[in-house]
Amino acid sequence: MTGLPRLFGADYSVYVRIARLCLIEKGIEYQLVPLDIFADGGPPTDYLAKHPFGRIPAFEHQEFSLYETSAITRYIDEAFEGPQLQPLDPVHRARCNQLISIADNYAYPHLVWGVYVERISKPGRGVSTDEDKLVAALPKARNCLAAMSQLMRDGPWFIGEQLTLADLYAAPMFDYFLMTFEGAELIRQHGNLQEWWARMASRPSMAVTKPS
Repeated sequence: MTGLPRLFGADYSVYVRIARLCLIEKGIEYQLVPLDIFADGGPPTDYLAKHPFGRIPAFEHQEFSLYETSAITRYIDEAFEGPQLQPLDPVHRARCNQLISIADNYAYPHLVWGVYVERISKPGRGVSTDEDKLVAALPKARNCLAAMSQLMRDGPWFIGEQLTLADLYAAPMFDYFLMTFEGAELIRQHGNLQEWWARMASRPSMAVTKPS
């Protein structure tokens, strides 16, 4: 296929960043179309034709439109040339999908919303931290890191020797989480996650997609 893919969303979004990381790691040129769903009045009406739930990102490639990050990233990996971001082996692919699900269902709500938003994002906007929410999120965040560390074992990446979508999903979430004192403390309990983060954070794709 030819034509420049377009990704709609804001650079601060974890899920927009996941899709951007995927595009960059595949070596694909793309256009980021800025769209802030939290702006006054909410998403523009014409955007709801691309994403009826009014969330980000949405994706277009020629005449093909797509939303939901998991679908977008898998399409990017399978429709374009470049490094393979999903394992071919069924066991490794299942593990990759498991870690993506963990990132979606546990890391994002607890590491990002439960810890980062309460500790850094809210105070940065002049809103008080909800200490009850923060305290409730910490044991869940601790359990999430322990589970991911156990599944990762000793490989350089979550799925052994291969950088995969599992790494690209987790990275933006860890980036926000590790801005907090609590996040920095919790990751010290898992040497393999610390080493993974140092490796992941140094990739050019992470620097290029750093939120402004």
